[in-house]
Amino acid sequence: MSNRIGRRGFLKMLGIGAGSVGAAAIVNKGVMSPGQAAPLSDAHLAAARAPLAQTSEEMDRLHDEGVKIFLDYIGKDPTFWNNRLEPEMDGDVKVFNITCQDVQWETAPGTAFPAMTYNGIVPGPEIRVTEGDQVRVVVKNEMAQSTSIHWHGVIVPNSMDGVPYVTQPPIKTGETFVYEFVAKNPGSHMYHSHHNAAEQVSSGMLAPFIVEPKDKSREPAVDADYNLILNDTTLGFTLNGKSFPYTQPIIAKLGQKIRIRYMNEGFMIHPMHLHGIPQLVFAKDGWNLPVPYMVDTLNIAPGERYDVLVDCTEPGLWAFHCHILTHAESRHGMFGMVTVLVVQE
Repeated sequence: MSNRIGRRGFLKMLGIGAGSVGAAAIVNKGVMSPGQAAPLSDAHLAAARAPLAQTSEEMDRLHDEGVKIFLDYIGKDPTFWNNRLEPEMDGDVKVFNITCQDVQWETAPGTAFPAMTYNGIVPGPEIRVTEGDQVRVVVKNEMAQSTSIHWHGVIVPNSMDGVPYVTQPPIKTGETFVYEFVAKNPGSHMYHSHHNAAEQVSSGMLAPFIVEPKDKSREPAVDADYNLILNDTTLGFTLNGKSFPYTQPIIAKLGQKIRIRYMNEGFMIHPMHLHGIPQLVFAKDGWNLPVPYMVDTLNIAPGERYDVLVDCTEPGLWAFHCHILTHAESRHGMFGMVTVLVVQE
């Protein structure tokens, strides 16, 4: 990428809107309207569907076109890095309202799939609370199928575990179920369907559930905090519900430290590889590791969560992708589970 437009030229371009892009990691701007960028050209789509008999020049053009779309789309999906749901307060109880909905979800403009969602978006809204909080989640089902919510990694009473016919009845169409518990164990957790889960989770019923510790000294000091949710199968290979070139970059300044919370909600293992800068793995499945370790490629199995710290010591544009290459690149260019870390000087 940097060979084509020049690293300094790209960073200068980002400087115009970098503040608004960076703020997306902190401020909830609301749900993106579909179709904010031009879709892939007809020629690009035709080539992608054609047999592999293409010239080297055609292949290069398609790779280049995908990168141009990615660059043009920066900052146009403000909820990619933050879709946090703010609670309502009922005395000391934090109340979150979740509606299960069937929608058409665009992983890229013009590419939509039938999806099952929380509050109409993929991933569902982030729920973030503090250790010791009283939490109530009111779940209304407007889908054609029954469903439930399992709090993956969260220590809850058995009756709140969300497994139909084991701990509760399914939430049928038109019904509401209330989950209530104390947020006991801090860490990076998830919530997702546990009813017809192979279809419902892969179709979008997945979301982050973050419990921050009361004692902040247990947390590393960071300049930004990002959730990166991996999914595959029904909606294709996606990061935070989108497929490259319609993912968003992480943008940091030289010397900043960023936290990335990986969550694999897919069916497949995804080794996530960051070019140029190592990742310090310091927590797994919500629990701090006694001995953190450095990697450049972190293998994340279905259901696993990892927290990593990236010290942005190297300026430039650093590719960031799943290293099962059929999840990230083809003759027609990069796709799927690809983004970029931009470190500005």
